[in-house]
Amino acid sequence: MSVIVVSGTGTEIGKTVTTAAVAALALAAGRSVAVLKPAQTGVGPGEPGDVAEVQRLAGGRVTGAELARFPEPLAPATAARRAGLTPVTAADVVEAARKLAASHDLVLVEGAGGLLVHLDESGASLADAARELAAPVLVVTTPGLGTLNVTQLTGEALRARGIDCLGVVIGSWPAEPGLAERCNVAELPGVAGAPLLGAVPEGAGGLSGEEFRAAVPQWLGPELGGAWGGVSLP
Repeated sequence: MSVIVVSGTGTEIGKTVTTAAVAALALAAGRSVAVLKPAQTGVGPGEPGDVAEVQRLAGGRVTGAELARFPEPLAPATAARRAGLTPVTAADVVEAARKLAASHDLVLVEGAGGLLVHLDESGASLADAARELAAPVLVVTTPGLGTLNVTQLTGEALRARGIDCLGVVIGSWPAEPGLAERCNVAELPGVAGAPLLGAVPEGAGGLSGEEFRAAVPQWLGPELGGAWGGVSLP
């Protein structure tokens, strides 16, 4: 597959770090990688955004592309409207992803927030772009209370649109999982209707790039190029 869409069940759940992990493993396997951020919100001009963070963690050989940047930390459509700027459309995402795919082995498209967050005033979302690209979606989710509901809803939304769910990755696995986390890790594949492909430890984004790249094979499963064999529970 040349394009993977990285979405999630919400915001601030580890999509960027997961994107970096997938990119790092692909680079280690000798593949050329591009990361596309359709809409970066909550970041001002000249400030490092999610693409820069992926490049820091995965390595400078990642090609980065950002279609638009809106200063307020809101849904892209809302942020664009309030800033008086032109929003990103699903067609823009499709066009950019296809151009990058023509010169890269793998293109990772990282969304903002959840799967159905509006890109523009028409209500178009990342799901529309994924469907047009015929690209699978990697769903990043949380391990704690509430995750089963939102993960199942995301899986159902993908299936309703005929979009393949590549799998689920836990974006921030706690060092000391509680009862909810220990139970949910067994339930997630069933509610998602897709395999659990990894668990990125909490705090992984605070590592140096060198530390991150050395550790990442243990976080993601063979389907994503790693050696993760499942969560070890106490």
